[in-house]
Amino acid sequence: MSDLNSYYAVIMAGGGGTRLWPLSRQDRPKQSLPLLGDRTMFQMAVQRLAPLFPPERILVVTNARYAEDLRQQTPELPADNFVLEPAPHGTAPAIALAAQALQQRAPAAVMACLTADHHIGQEARFRDLLAAAAALAEEDFLVTLGIAPAFASTGFGYIQRGAPLGRYGGFDAFRAVRFKEKPALPEAQAMLTGGLHSWNSGMFVWRVARILAEVERQLPALHAVLARAAAQPATLAEVWAGVPNTTLDYGIMEGAAEVAVIPADGLDWDDIGSWEALLDVLPPDADGNLVIGAEYLGLQSGGVLVHSSHAPGRRLIATIGLKNMVIVDTEDVLLVCPRDRSQEVRALVEQLKLRAGGKLYL
Repeated sequence: MSDLNSYYAVIMAGGGGTRLWPLSRQDRPKQSLPLLGDRTMFQMAVQRLAPLFPPERILVVTNARYAEDLRQQTPELPADNFVLEPAPHGTAPAIALAAQALQQRAPAAVMACLTADHHIGQEARFRDLLAAAAALAEEDFLVTLGIAPAFASTGFGYIQRGAPLGRYGGFDAFRAVRFKEKPALPEAQAMLTGGLHSWNSGMFVWRVARILAEVERQLPALHAVLARAAAQPATLAEVWAGVPNTTLDYGIMEGAAEVAVIPADGLDWDDIGSWEALLDVLPPDADGNLVIGAEYLGLQSGGVLVHSSHAPGRRLIATIGLKNMVIVDTEDVLLVCPRDRSQEVRALVEQLKLRAGGKLYL
C-alpha cells in the first residue's frame, strides 16, 4: 500500500459469545474476558496491531452497552474511535456503520475488518499479511484472509481459490470464486482433500468507498438507513430498528464481484468460539487436562477442561475416570458437557431464553 497513513483497523467487538456460556454473559461477553492469560481478548486484538496501526487509526464497532467497559480496557484508544450500534443486527450492518463513520473521517481510507475473539500466535506475520492485503485492496478487490483448514470442519465457512493474482508483500493472492457457509460433513471432507479451499477467517480488507458501494447495491434497505442517519445523526437509534439482520458473508461476500483471498498460513490462528477451542491454544498438563482458575483433583481423568471463576480455595472440583469433558463452574451455574459437544452450548442458551426465569443466568 502506497500510504499506510490512510489505512485503518476496525475491530468488531459487539458479539455475545454465547458458546462460551456460562462465563460469557450478556453484560460481560467473551471479548471482555481474559480467556488466554492476563489480557482480555479485546486487549489482545488491539495490542497486536501495533506498530502497523497506531491507536488513532484503530476504530471499534460495538454495542452501546459494551462501550464503556471496552474503553476502560484500552485507554490508549481515543474515545470517539468507538462506533456504537444501537442494537446488534449482524456483522454487515456493524461494518457498514463503521465504514460510514470512517468515510466521514478519511474518504480515501482502506479498512481492515478484524475480530476481537481470535488467537493469533504469530503477530508480526499477521501485520505483514494485513499490509499485503491493503495493497491488493487498493486495486479495488474485496480481500478476505483464508486459513488453511486443519480438518473437515462443519462449523467454519469455506472460500474456494481461483486464478492467481500475483504476490503482494510476499504473499500469494487468488481470486475467490465461491463462499460456502458451514457445509455438511461430506462436502467439508471433499473441500479439505481438494486443496483449493481455505477456512473463512471472518477478516476482510477493502477500500471504504468500495464496501459502501456494495452495501448500496446488495443491501439497499441498510443503505437507506445509513443515508438517513448520516443526514440526521440524532435519528440513528430510531431508524436502526429497521436494519435487516445479516452477516458480511451472506449479505455481501456471496454476491460480490472482484473478491480476492490471501491464504493466511503460518499465523498460529484459532477462533476462540467454544470451550474446546481453548484446548487447541493453551498447554494441558501431563494427563491432557487443562485447568484454569480451579482447584482440581482428577483420578484417572484425561482430556478434561476445568474452568472456575470462584476465588482460590472456595471450591474443589474432583473427578474420577472422566475423559474428554468440559466443566465450567461459576457463581450461579455449573456446566458439564462432552468436549465434542461444546459447540451446542449456544442451543442451551437459546433454551434458557425460553425458560421461565432463564434470563437470570444469561
